Formats: sequence, structure tokens, C-alpha cells
Amino acid sequence: MDVNAAVAAVAAIAGLLTGAIAVLAFRWSERDQARPTRTSLHTDAVLPPGVDTVLSVLRSSAVVLDEADSVVKASSAAYALGLVRGGKLAVEPMLQMARDTRRDGEIRQVELDLPRRGTGRGDALAVSARVAPLGSRLVLLLVEDLTEARRIEAVRRDFVANVSHELKTPVGALSLLSEAVMDAADDPEAVTRFAGRMQIEATRLTNLVQELIDLSRVQNDDPLEDAEPVSVGELVDEAIDRSRQTATTKNIAMVAGGTTDLRVWGHRGQLAAALGNLVENAVNYSPAHTRVGIAARRVTAPGGDLVEIAVTDQGIGIPDKDKERIFERFYRVDPARSRATGGTGLGLAIVKHVAASHGGEVTVWSTEGQGSTFTLRLPEAGAGRNRRTPSPDTTNEPLTAPEVLP
Repeated sequence: MDVNAAVAAVAAIAGLLTGAIAVLAFRWSERDQARPTRTSLHTDAVLPPGVDTVLSVLRSSAVVLDEADSVVKASSAAYALGLVRGGKLAVEPMLQMARDTRRDGEIRQVELDLPRRGTGRGDALAVSARVAPLGSRLVLLLVEDLTEARRIEAVRRDFVANVSHELKTPVGALSLLSEAVMDAADDPEAVTRFAGRMQIEATRLTNLVQELIDLSRVQNDDPLEDAEPVSVGELVDEAIDRSRQTATTKNIAMVAGGTTDLRVWGHRGQLAAALGNLVENAVNYSPAHTRVGIAARRVTAPGGDLVEIAVTDQGIGIPDKDKERIFERFYRVDPARSRATGGTGLGLAIVKHVAASHGGEVTVWSTEGQGSTFTLRLPEAGAGRNRRTPSPDTTNEPLTAPEVLP
């Protein structure tokens, strides 16, 4: 019995010791968790109250650095731009700005061109960086992506330069021709000849100004605000009437075919201008005694049925190197021939914008010396009123009008 009592006493003492050790270990763990760690010093706890909330709603990329140049806080946009890597600010000029601001407390701003990470492309990422002190130990870096703004500004600058050049040509010609008329006042034949040239240049200037107005209108207006079902057959007839005189002069036959009892949803005036530009280009760039065809058909697509309107000519065709640029404003495949036909370089740009704003697209198939086919794809009325993006067709074959190509 004494042995059993001794064993029981030892077991009881061991149990008490085990419980005491467990209690001490639990309390030690609580103290260790409550103690600030190296990691917790670089979390949101060191930020002034409210700063984290403000940074989360900023559109700019935000980075907060401590006195050791370690990243305390960084937005997801900062990581996406490649500003922060491995917990450090990866852009040396920005890091130097942060150090200078931490030293003297002055706010600094600079614009930089940064390489795009992982793209392998030569173009740079344009950013504006602003550094300001945040409290006594932290520095705030705000970075704004200016790449898209610079691209838009470059497009606007080129557009203004092109407009100035295009306007200068007919205006300068009119000025010279008017002087020639004055000098040839005693020569009726010369006056008649110069007056005819003046009329041509005045017409070219009028067309250029009108297409600039049309382009501005289609860019600023929402075509679906005043949208209505528009008959494709009526659009085709109107486009043919618009170019009938020029086609008759060149003995060009214009043939309409396909399914003409279709309807598309959109702004009638803009759609008529787009299709009219395609037909007019086909007539202007086709040699005499050829044919221009306009054909329409319905195409089944995942997002709803589409209406394809194809304009086919037997003209000079378009080189492969120019196919990607022909829809740019003022771009001409053959500037001399374009000016001879009265082209302004804005017609296809208007077509592209009208197609995109109606939820469609315009494509081109062409072979040099054999002609071209421009295809305008638009959502069919009743099936795509709310569509804003085009659904690609399942076939890439060009649509040609019947009896157009020999």
C-alpha cells in the first residue's frame, strides 16, 4: 500500500508540474504575440490614421517608404507598373527623389519614361512621379500613368498638322490661280482655264471642310441615342445615287445584289455617309468600263445576327503594307492619285468610326491589280440594338456582289 501511495503521489506531482508548464507556455505565447515584430513594424499600423483608406481610393499608384527605404504600403497598381519588387522601390530615380525629400522635406515631381516590364517592346511607359513627406519618418510616392494621355496628344497634334497641310494646299492653289486670273484679264481663254481650276480647288476645299465636320460629328454624337431601324436597300440606293454621275462619266456600271430587304439598327445619316464613302471610293479608284458591286446578306453570329454590306471594285487594289493603315485619318496609299480623284483621306476614317460606334466593324480584302472588297458589318435591327462590340463572322471570305467580277 505504501508503494501504491508513493506512485500516486509522484503522478499527482507530475500532473501539477505539467499543468504549470502549460500555463506558463500559454502566457509566454500571448506576450510574444503582443510584442511588436520586425514584420509588424512595416504594416498599416505605422501609417497615420486614415492614410490607408485614402491610398486605397486613389487612382494613382501609391507607395509609402520608411526611413530604411523599405516599402511600408504599396497599391496593386504600383505592383502592376513594376514599381515595387521584392519589397523595394525598383525605380532608382524615384528612390533618389524619396531620399532627398526625406532629408529636406520638400515636395518633388518629375516625369520619367520607364521600360515596359516583360513586354519586349521598345515603347516606354510615360509616368509622372510626385514625392512628399508623410509624417516624420515616412515618404509618400504617387505615380500617374501618362502613356495614354501622351498617345492621345500625339494623335491630336498629328491631326492638327495634317489638317493644316491639307487646308493649305487648296487655299494656296486658289491664291495663285486668282493672281493668274488677274494677270490674264486680257486673255479670255486663260481666264476660263484658270477659273475652271479655281472651281476644282474650291470643290476640293469644300469637300475637305465637310468631311472634317462629318468626322467631328460622328466622334461627338452617340448614334444610338437617335437610332432607328434603317433599310439596307434604301442605304444602297442612296449610295449609288451619290456616285451615279461620276460612274456615268467613267462608264462604270454599279450593280446591287444580295438580300436588300434587311434592316440595321442605327443612325440613318451616319450609316448613309459610311456606305456612300465606300461606294464613292470604289468608283473613284476604278478604271473606266469596269463594274462596282454592292451586295448585302445576313450572317449568323454568337451575339446576334449581323448584316454584311460588301462593296467590290475592279480597281488598282491596295498593297499589303498599306492595308493596316488605310483607315487612319489623312492616310493615302497613293497621295498623287488621291488628290487627282479629289480624295481627302478622311472617308475611310469616317467609315471605321461609324461602324465601331454602331457595334460593328469594317474590313478590307484586296489584291493589287485585281480590286478590293470593303465589308461593313452591322448588327441587324431587332437582334442587336444594345450591342456595342462586334461579333466576328465565322468566315473570312470576302463577300462579292453577283456579276461584279469577270
